[in-house]
Amino acid sequence: MIGLILFLATQAPALPAARPCTAAEIVELTRAANEPYGLSCRAVLTPGARVTRRIIIEGAEASGAGIDCRGAALGVPGRRTTTRTPTVAVLSRRLDGPRWSRPTDVSLTNCVVHGAVRIWGMGANGRIEDLRVSSRTAQHAAAAQAAAPTRVTLTDVTFSATGSIPLYVGPGVTAVTVERPRFTGRSVSTAIYLDAESADNAVSGGIFDIRTAREQIAVDGSARNRITGNRFALRGRGGVFLYRNCGEDAVIRHQTPSDNQITDNLFTGAGGFRPRVVLVGAREGNRPYCRDDAGWPFGSSLDDGDHATGNLVARNTVRRF
Repeated sequence: MIGLILFLATQAPALPAARPCTAAEIVELTRAANEPYGLSCRAVLTPGARVTRRIIIEGAEASGAGIDCRGAALGVPGRRTTTRTPTVAVLSRRLDGPRWSRPTDVSLTNCVVHGAVRIWGMGANGRIEDLRVSSRTAQHAAAAQAAAPTRVTLTDVTFSATGSIPLYVGPGVTAVTVERPRFTGRSVSTAIYLDAESADNAVSGGIFDIRTAREQIAVDGSARNRITGNRFALRGRGGVFLYRNCGEDAVIRHQTPSDNQITDNLFTGAGGFRPRVVLVGAREGNRPYCRDDAGWPFGSSLDDGDHATGNLVARNTVRRF
C-alpha cells in the first residue's frame, strides 16, 4: 500500500499555473503588517516596491505561485531571521495518514531577499517526529521526496543573509533551480544547505560573497545535484562539503551524498597549507550523535559512513587571494 501511495504521488500530473494576483492582492502583499502573507498567485511587483511581510507558499493550492520582484526587496534589511521565521517559506502541509499537500512550480525572479528562503516538506515547523517516524521505513527517501515541494526556481535573486542559512533546501526537496544568485551578508552556518534525501537541484552562475561560520554549501545526504560555474569568496572557510549527517535528531539518513557534480567553479580566498575547498566524504560518522539512530537495518542506522560515490569534481580553479 505504501508503495502504491508513493507511486501515485510521484506520477501525479503537474497542476496548472497559479493565476495572476489581483490588484487587491498586490496591495495586501505589500501592506505593512506583522502577520505573514499566504501567497497562492503570481505577483508582479513594481520597481522600488517593498514587501516587509513574511511570505508563506504552502500546499498544492499554491502550486505555480511566485513573485517577479523586478528588483524589489522582500524582507527588512538587517532584521535577524531564524529557522522559524524565514523571509519566504515554501512548505508542504501535513494531511491525514501518510498524505501531504505540496506546492510545485514556485518561482522567485529578480528579487532582493533580506533574510532567508526555506523550502521544506517533512519536518517543517518543528515537526521533526514526522521525519523520525518515516525514516524508520525502508521507503523513506521516496516518501520524503513525494511529500516535499518540487520544481522551485530562483532566478537572479540576491540573498542578503541576516543570521540563519539564507537558502535551506529541506529533506526530500527536489528539482530546485538556482540561477545567477548572489549571496551577501552573514550566516551563522552555510550559504546553502541541501538536506537529507533531497536531490536533483542545481546552483549555477552564482556569486558567493558572504561571511559564513562554516563551508559555503553543505550537501548532506543529497544526491544528483549540480553546482557549476559559480564564484566563491571563501575568506579561509570551506567551499562545498559532501557528507551524511548520521543520527542527528535520531533521524536515519537513507540517501548518500552521491552522483553530484561540482564543476567549473572559481574559489578565491582559500585557506593556508591544505585548503578545504571541495571535500567528498567530509564526516564519515565523526559526530557524537551518529548512534542516536541505531537499531534499524538500513541507511545511517546500519552504517555511519558517508558513502559519497559517483561524484564528479572537475575543472574548478582554486586561488588563495
